[in-house]
Amino acid sequence: MSVPYAKLPGWADYGLIPVINLLVAFLVAGIVVLLVGENPLSAAVILIDGAFGSGQNIAYTLYYATNFIFTGLAVAVAFHAGLFNIGGEGQAYIAGLGVALVCLTFDAVLPWWLTFPLAIIAAAAVGALWALIPAYLQAKRGSHIVITTIMFNFIAASAMVYLLVDVLKPAGSMAPQTRDFFDGAQLPKMGWLLESLGLAVRSAPLNISFLLALLMAFAVWVLIWRTKLGYEMRTFGFSPKAARYAGISESRIIIIAMMISGGLAGMMALNPIMGDQHRVALDFVAGAGFVGIAVALMGRSHPAGIVPAAILFGVLYQGGAELAFEMPNISRDMIVIIQGLVILFAGALEHMFRAPIQAVFASFSPRSVGVAAPKGEGA
Repeated sequence: MSVPYAKLPGWADYGLIPVINLLVAFLVAGIVVLLVGENPLSAAVILIDGAFGSGQNIAYTLYYATNFIFTGLAVAVAFHAGLFNIGGEGQAYIAGLGVALVCLTFDAVLPWWLTFPLAIIAAAAVGALWALIPAYLQAKRGSHIVITTIMFNFIAASAMVYLLVDVLKPAGSMAPQTRDFFDGAQLPKMGWLLESLGLAVRSAPLNISFLLALLMAFAVWVLIWRTKLGYEMRTFGFSPKAARYAGISESRIIIIAMMISGGLAGMMALNPIMGDQHRVALDFVAGAGFVGIAVALMGRSHPAGIVPAAILFGVLYQGGAELAFEMPNISRDMIVIIQGLVILFAGALEHMFRAPIQAVFASFSPRSVGVAAPKGEGA
């Protein structure tokens, strides 16, 4: 007799299971906090207060989340095509070159609302072109996309170090960075939104690239679930053999999906460069490309899940800084451990609780969830 199988409703598949995984991750993290001699409940209160306790804290949380939305969407688009793009870090880093060229050229002659669209195009184009090379190598030469994208992260980092030290650095400056941008390349802050709610924001770097990230989340939803190209990408990702049988070009899907993914990762550079630092400096990506992998896994590669998952990691970044300050026994390395536990349960152990939850749904509603018929019965 076959084992009953329950097809979970969308709210359980995309909401309940990730929430359970997250709760278990924080439970294990609480045990780790307890082992270092601190109160897990007090640590949780400090973490949440550090992320949402004031207008400035909220603004910083959303600022970090903006980076992760872009990189999470980039990973998700590749996932749907059956590709694992680990090169978001390098694609975002090298896209900073495109942003720099636009800003350094037009910041003194154009207002920000004209410079910003040009910078978006430049960031997306450079990120897409950087992703095109690994995509071409897999599509035409059979190279594995994981290996090539990892290596291109190192190439991008080395290239940007050379450019910032020997090419883009102003004469007489010792710092490996471009000159500061003029007002024409500085994005408006969004503090007014929180201040309208009575929250003090002060100098928090939240800017309008957050709105661009939300717009891109909607665009990815339209692309993946409402267009022919998105259907072809999902078909290829689910079954390459079926896609080839249906006449879908494998090379075309790999190249297009990776270029879209690289373009989304490249747009992440807009947030720290134009919205906060107002210059291009070393390591402005700060690991956001790798966090995007966890965000995409936790969000189940769906924009509706990626946005809250990105905000969660924004909480861990901003609240974790406050936690490390308030509880000396909990260092920044401990925050990385907590992030790692979230990634572990949201990614590697994603399906740990799926079978028990499916069994529960099958026991409560066996007809609606599709109990498998024994062999020899049914059509």
